[in-house]
Amino acid sequence: MEKLLYGNTEISYSIVYSDRKTLGIIVNPNGEVILKAPIDASLSKIMDKVKKRASWILKQQNYFKSFGERSPKRRYISGESHFYLGRQYRLYVKEGKPNSVSFKGQYFEIVCSDKLKAESLMKEWYKERAKNKFAKIAEPVIQRFKKYGVEPTSLYIQFMDNRWGSCTPKGKIILNTELIKAPKPCIEYVITHELCHLLQKDHTKAFYDLLSTEMPDWERWKNKLERMMY
Repeated sequence: MEKLLYGNTEISYSIVYSDRKTLGIIVNPNGEVILKAPIDASLSKIMDKVKKRASWILKQQNYFKSFGERSPKRRYISGESHFYLGRQYRLYVKEGKPNSVSFKGQYFEIVCSDKLKAESLMKEWYKERAKNKFAKIAEPVIQRFKKYGVEPTSLYIQFMDNRWGSCTPKGKIILNTELIKAPKPCIEYVITHELCHLLQKDHTKAFYDLLSTEMPDWERWKNKLERMMY
């Protein structure tokens, strides 16, 4: 763990080296700071980057602190509420066969031979719904971006700890399964954000100009996503 003193505040950060060309900084909702660096990046260059972004890092950390404590870890038991497309639904867990998850419109019902399986069953249900819903939500956005002469090579769904989505150098868009819990416009925002990376690799002014052109109210849905999910 590296440290930098900015005024009277100490910023701690970890460095992750990878096969990339530029330096990037991520501030996680728990306040953790991660600097992603090219394999050959020097420590002095990394520290310069942190110094330049120190004000932004503290602003992001304070932003996440303003949400208060994160929701307690889900136990996947009857009576809990779980999100789906931006709304909360009560969960009911029953013992029985076969192992299944049903969305009843007003609530979720999990039937399982062992209640310890409820969590894995629910997560698998979310993943399958995400595959179906994300493809449908993404299609009109992808079509809109064709006017720029770009489109993703594929759309992939997986759970990610620290990001809502990513775009690989080869044009594959990856979306976090957890997005299925958010309202549709939040999902559209993440998809639009990643599609912008097909044209603008870094978060430059040109990138945000493009994002604002394609989704003028993107900040509203970004903030909604962060408030809701953290």
